[in-house]
Amino acid sequence: MTLGTALRQGTELLQNGAIDVPRLTAEVLLTFAIKRDRSYLYAHPEQELREVEWIHYGRYLHERLKHKPTQYITHAQEFYGRDFYVSAAVLIPRPETEHLVEASLPFAGDGMVIDVGTGSGAIAVTLAAETCGHIVGVDSSAAALSVARRNADAFAASVSLVQGDALGCFQDNSVTLVVSNPPYVAQADRSSLAPEVRDWEPESALFAGADGLDFYRKLVPEASRVLKTGGHLVMELGAGQAAQVAAMLEIGLRKIRVIQDLAGFERVLVAERCQP
Repeated sequence: MTLGTALRQGTELLQNGAIDVPRLTAEVLLTFAIKRDRSYLYAHPEQELREVEWIHYGRYLHERLKHKPTQYITHAQEFYGRDFYVSAAVLIPRPETEHLVEASLPFAGDGMVIDVGTGSGAIAVTLAAETCGHIVGVDSSAAALSVARRNADAFAASVSLVQGDALGCFQDNSVTLVVSNPPYVAQADRSSLAPEVRDWEPESALFAGADGLDFYRKLVPEASRVLKTGGHLVMELGAGQAAQVAAMLEIGLRKIRVIQDLAGFERVLVAERCQP
Protein backbone atom coordinates (compact mmCIF):
# COMPACT_ATOMS: atom_id res chain seq x y z
CA MET A 1 0.00 0.00 0.00
CA THR A 2 1.56 3.30 -1.12
CA LEU A 3 0.95 6.68 0.50
CA GLY A 4 -0.95 7.84 -2.57
CA THR A 5 -3.25 4.82 -2.55
CA ALA A 6 -3.76 5.02 1.22
CA LEU A 7 -4.71 8.68 0.94
CA ARG A 8 -7.17 8.03 -1.88
CA GLN A 9 -8.82 5.07 -0.15
CA GLY A 10 -9.00 6.90 3.19
CA THR A 11 -10.62 9.90 1.54
CA GLU A 12 -13.24 7.69 -0.15
CA LEU A 13 -13.96 5.88 3.12
CA LEU A 14 -14.51 9.11 5.02
CA GLN A 15 -16.56 10.61 2.21
CA ASN A 16 -18.84 7.58 2.17
CA GLY A 17 -19.16 7.92 5.94
CA ALA A 18 -20.38 11.52 5.60
CA ILE A 19 -17.36 12.93 7.44
CA ASP A 20 -16.66 16.61 6.81
CA VAL A 21 -13.62 17.61 4.72
CA PRO A 22 -12.71 13.96 4.01
CA ARG A 23 -9.58 14.70 1.97
CA LEU A 24 -8.03 16.98 4.58
CA THR A 25 -9.01 14.60 7.38
CA ALA A 26 -7.40 11.66 5.58
CA GLU A 27 -4.25 13.72 5.07
CA VAL A 28 -4.06 14.62 8.76
CA LEU A 29 -4.64 11.05 9.92
CA LEU A 30 -2.16 9.57 7.45
CA THR A 31 0.58 12.06 8.34
CA PHE A 32 -0.08 11.32 12.01
CA ALA A 33 0.30 7.61 11.32
CA ILE A 34 3.60 7.99 9.47
CA LYS A 35 4.87 10.85 11.68
CA ARG A 36 5.50 13.20 8.76
CA ASP A 37 4.06 16.52 7.59
CA ARG A 38 1.45 16.82 4.83
CA SER A 39 3.94 17.93 2.20
CA TYR A 40 5.67 14.55 2.54
CA LEU A 41 2.56 12.79 1.20
CA TYR A 42 2.76 14.66 -2.07
CA ALA A 43 6.53 14.48 -2.37
CA HIS A 44 6.57 10.69 -1.89
CA PRO A 45 3.20 9.27 -3.07
CA GLU A 46 4.89 6.04 -4.21
CA GLN A 47 6.38 5.24 -0.80
CA GLU A 48 5.11 2.01 0.76
CA LEU A 49 3.56 2.14 4.20
CA ARG A 50 5.13 -0.05 6.84
CA GLU A 51 2.74 -2.55 8.41
CA VAL A 52 2.59 -0.68 11.72
CA GLU A 53 1.79 2.57 9.89
CA TRP A 54 -1.03 0.90 7.96
CA ILE A 55 -2.46 -0.55 11.18
CA HIS A 56 -2.41 2.85 12.90
CA TYR A 57 -3.92 4.61 9.89
CA GLY A 58 -6.75 2.08 9.69
CA ARG A 59 -7.49 2.52 13.39
CA TYR A 60 -7.56 6.30 13.09
CA LEU A 61 -9.96 6.12 10.14
CA HIS A 62 -12.21 3.74 12.06
CA GLU A 63 -12.28 6.11 15.04
CA ARG A 64 -13.09 9.10 12.84
CA LEU A 65 -15.96 7.19 11.22
CA LYS A 66 -17.42 6.95 14.73
CA HIS A 67 -17.37 10.78 14.73
CA LYS A 68 -14.51 10.97 17.19
CA PRO A 69 -12.99 14.42 16.57
CA THR A 70 -9.75 14.40 14.64
CA GLN A 71 -8.17 16.46 17.43
CA TYR A 72 -8.86 13.70 19.96
CA ILE A 73 -7.21 11.18 17.63
CA THR A 74 -4.09 13.23 17.00
CA HIS A 75 -4.19 14.90 20.43
CA ALA A 76 -3.42 18.26 18.84
CA GLN A 77 -5.19 21.55 18.15
CA GLU A 78 -3.65 24.80 16.97
CA PHE A 79 -4.62 27.89 18.96
CA TYR A 80 -3.15 31.38 18.68
CA GLY A 81 -0.19 30.04 16.73
CA ARG A 82 0.65 27.22 19.15
CA ASP A 83 -0.07 23.49 18.96
CA PHE A 84 -1.83 22.39 22.14
CA TYR A 85 -2.25 18.87 23.45
CA VAL A 86 -5.92 17.91 23.84
CA SER A 87 -7.78 14.85 25.05
CA ALA A 88 -11.42 13.94 25.58
CA ALA A 89 -11.07 15.43 29.08
CA VAL A 90 -11.11 18.96 27.66
CA LEU A 91 -13.03 21.09 25.20
CA ILE A 92 -11.25 21.49 21.88
CA PRO A 93 -10.06 25.13 21.59
CA ARG A 94 -12.00 27.05 18.92
CA PRO A 95 -10.76 29.83 16.65
CA GLU A 96 -13.45 32.21 17.95
CA THR A 97 -11.94 31.96 21.44
CA GLU A 98 -8.94 33.83 20.09
CA HIS A 99 -11.18 36.92 20.24
CA LEU A 100 -11.41 36.32 24.01
CA VAL A 101 -7.61 36.27 24.23
CA GLU A 102 -7.28 39.44 22.15
CA ALA A 103 -9.77 41.25 24.37
CA SER A 104 -7.96 40.08 27.53
CA LEU A 105 -4.37 40.89 26.55
CA PRO A 106 -4.52 44.64 27.35
CA PHE A 107 -5.52 43.84 30.94
CA ALA A 108 -3.26 40.84 31.59
CA GLY A 109 0.10 42.49 32.18
CA ASP A 110 0.06 43.01 35.96
CA GLY A 111 -1.65 41.65 39.05
CA MET A 112 -3.52 38.41 39.53
CA VAL A 113 -5.14 37.00 36.39
CA ILE A 114 -7.53 34.06 36.64
CA ASP A 115 -8.77 31.84 33.81
CA VAL A 116 -11.97 30.20 35.02
CA GLY A 117 -12.72 26.82 33.44
CA THR A 118 -9.22 26.58 32.02
CA GLY A 119 -9.69 23.15 30.39
CA SER A 120 -6.71 22.51 28.11
CA GLY A 121 -5.06 25.66 29.45
CA ALA A 122 -5.03 27.21 25.98
CA ILE A 123 -6.22 30.61 27.23
CA ALA A 124 -4.03 30.67 30.35
CA VAL A 125 -0.92 29.48 28.52
CA THR A 126 -1.46 31.93 25.67
CA LEU A 127 -1.94 34.90 28.01
CA ALA A 128 1.14 33.90 30.01
CA ALA A 129 3.25 33.46 26.89
CA GLU A 130 2.08 36.66 25.20
CA THR A 131 2.49 38.88 28.28
CA CYS A 132 5.36 37.08 30.05
CA GLY A 133 3.06 37.26 33.08
CA HIS A 134 1.68 34.74 35.55
CA ILE A 135 -1.80 33.26 35.11
CA VAL A 136 -3.90 31.14 37.46
CA GLY A 137 -6.06 28.50 35.78
CA VAL A 138 -9.06 27.09 37.64
CA ASP A 139 -11.05 24.00 36.73
CA SER A 140 -13.27 21.56 38.60
CA SER A 141 -11.88 18.61 36.62
CA ALA A 142 -8.63 16.99 37.75
CA ALA A 143 -8.29 15.34 34.33
CA ALA A 144 -8.56 18.72 32.60
CA LEU A 145 -5.96 20.22 34.92
CA SER A 146 -3.59 17.40 34.00
CA VAL A 147 -3.92 18.40 30.34
CA ALA A 148 -3.45 22.08 31.21
CA ARG A 149 -0.29 21.28 33.18
CA ARG A 150 1.11 19.35 30.23
CA ASN A 151 0.53 22.34 27.96
CA ALA A 152 1.92 24.86 30.43
CA ASP A 153 5.07 22.78 30.79
CA ALA A 154 5.39 22.31 27.03
CA PHE A 155 5.48 26.08 26.49
CA ALA A 156 7.34 26.92 29.70
CA ALA A 157 4.41 29.16 30.62
CA SER A 158 4.09 30.65 34.09
CA VAL A 159 0.73 29.10 34.98
CA SER A 160 -0.54 27.92 38.36
CA LEU A 161 -3.44 25.49 38.39
CA VAL A 162 -6.15 25.21 41.02
CA GLN A 163 -8.90 22.61 41.25
CA GLY A 164 -12.08 24.34 42.26
CA ASP A 165 -15.48 25.64 41.29
CA ALA A 166 -15.20 29.12 39.77
CA LEU A 167 -13.82 31.81 42.10
CA GLY A 168 -14.89 30.62 45.53
CA CYS A 169 -11.36 30.22 46.89
CA PHE A 170 -10.12 33.72 45.99
CA GLN A 171 -10.16 36.74 48.27
CA ASP A 172 -12.28 39.84 47.83
CA ASN A 173 -10.74 42.71 45.83
CA SER A 174 -7.62 40.71 44.96
CA VAL A 175 -7.83 40.07 41.22
CA THR A 176 -6.94 42.24 38.23
CA LEU A 177 -8.53 40.16 35.47
CA VAL A 178 -11.03 37.32 35.32
CA VAL A 179 -11.25 35.65 31.91
CA SER A 180 -13.49 32.73 31.05
CA ASN A 181 -14.79 30.66 28.17
CA PRO A 182 -17.58 29.05 30.20
CA PRO A 183 -20.08 26.38 29.22
CA TYR A 184 -22.96 28.18 27.51
CA VAL A 185 -24.97 25.63 25.51
CA ALA A 186 -28.60 25.16 26.56
CA GLN A 187 -29.66 21.60 27.29
CA ALA A 188 -32.52 22.11 24.83
CA ASP A 189 -29.96 22.59 22.05
CA ARG A 190 -28.24 19.25 22.63
CA SER A 191 -29.85 17.53 19.66
CA SER A 192 -28.74 20.29 17.28
CA LEU A 193 -25.05 19.79 18.02
CA ALA A 194 -22.80 17.82 15.71
CA PRO A 195 -22.11 14.30 17.01
CA GLU A 196 -18.41 15.18 17.26
CA VAL A 197 -19.38 17.74 19.89
CA ARG A 198 -22.43 16.17 21.52
CA ASP A 199 -21.04 12.65 21.89
CA TRP A 200 -17.35 13.30 22.54
CA GLU A 201 -16.59 16.63 24.20
CA PRO A 202 -17.03 16.88 28.01
CA GLU A 203 -20.57 17.81 28.99
CA SER A 204 -19.41 19.96 31.89
CA ALA A 205 -17.56 22.21 29.42
CA LEU A 206 -20.54 22.49 27.07
CA PHE A 207 -23.87 22.65 28.88
CA ALA A 208 -25.07 25.24 31.39
CA GLY A 209 -28.65 24.51 32.34
CA ALA A 210 -31.93 24.87 30.52
CA ASP A 211 -31.06 28.23 28.92
CA GLY A 212 -27.26 27.98 28.79
CA LEU A 213 -26.79 30.83 31.28
CA ASP A 214 -26.28 29.01 34.58
CA PHE A 215 -22.50 29.46 34.67
CA TYR A 216 -22.77 33.20 34.03
CA ARG A 217 -25.21 33.46 36.94
CA LYS A 218 -22.51 32.02 39.17
CA LEU A 219 -19.47 33.69 37.64
CA VAL A 220 -20.66 37.31 37.45
CA PRO A 221 -21.33 37.88 41.18
CA GLU A 222 -18.15 36.02 42.13
CA ALA A 223 -16.12 38.15 39.70
CA SER A 224 -17.71 41.29 41.15
CA ARG A 225 -16.52 40.17 44.59
CA VAL A 226 -12.92 39.25 43.75
CA LEU A 227 -12.06 42.00 41.25
CA LYS A 228 -10.20 45.09 42.34
CA THR A 229 -11.56 48.47 41.38
CA GLY A 230 -10.47 48.96 37.78
CA GLY A 231 -10.21 45.22 37.23
CA HIS A 232 -11.86 43.51 34.28
CA LEU A 233 -14.11 40.57 33.54
CA VAL A 234 -13.85 39.15 30.00
CA MET A 235 -16.22 36.34 29.01
CA GLU A 236 -16.95 34.41 25.85
CA LEU A 237 -20.64 34.34 24.90
CA GLY A 238 -22.91 31.96 23.08
CA ALA A 239 -24.82 33.25 20.08
CA GLY A 240 -27.64 35.58 21.13
CA GLN A 241 -26.61 35.75 24.80
CA ALA A 242 -24.96 39.18 24.96
CA ALA A 243 -27.96 41.17 26.20
CA GLN A 244 -28.94 38.57 28.80
CA VAL A 245 -25.43 38.28 30.21
CA ALA A 246 -24.93 42.05 30.24
CA ALA A 247 -28.15 42.36 32.23
CA MET A 248 -26.61 40.14 34.94
CA LEU A 249 -23.81 42.61 35.67
CA GLU A 250 -24.11 43.63 39.30
CA ILE A 251 -23.67 47.01 40.95
CA GLY A 252 -19.99 47.80 40.59
CA LEU A 253 -19.62 46.06 37.23
CA ARG A 254 -20.26 47.99 34.04
CA LYS A 255 -20.18 46.78 30.46
CA ILE A 256 -17.41 48.32 28.39
CA ARG A 257 -18.10 46.64 25.07
CA VAL A 258 -19.24 43.52 23.25
CA ILE A 259 -16.95 42.17 20.53
CA GLN A 260 -18.18 40.37 17.44
CA ASP A 261 -16.45 37.36 15.94
CA LEU A 262 -15.68 36.99 12.23
CA ALA A 263 -19.13 35.53 11.61
CA GLY A 264 -20.79 38.62 13.09
CA PHE A 265 -21.92 36.99 16.35
CA GLU A 266 -21.54 38.92 19.61
CA ARG A 267 -18.82 36.69 21.04
CA VAL A 268 -17.01 38.45 23.91
CA LEU A 269 -18.24 40.72 26.68
CA VAL A 270 -15.80 43.01 28.48
CA ALA A 271 -16.81 44.53 31.84
CA GLU A 272 -14.99 46.71 34.36
CA ARG A 273 -15.15 46.76 38.15
CA CYS A 274 -15.85 50.33 39.17
CA GLN A 275 -16.71 51.88 42.52
CA PRO A 276 -19.99 50.44 43.85
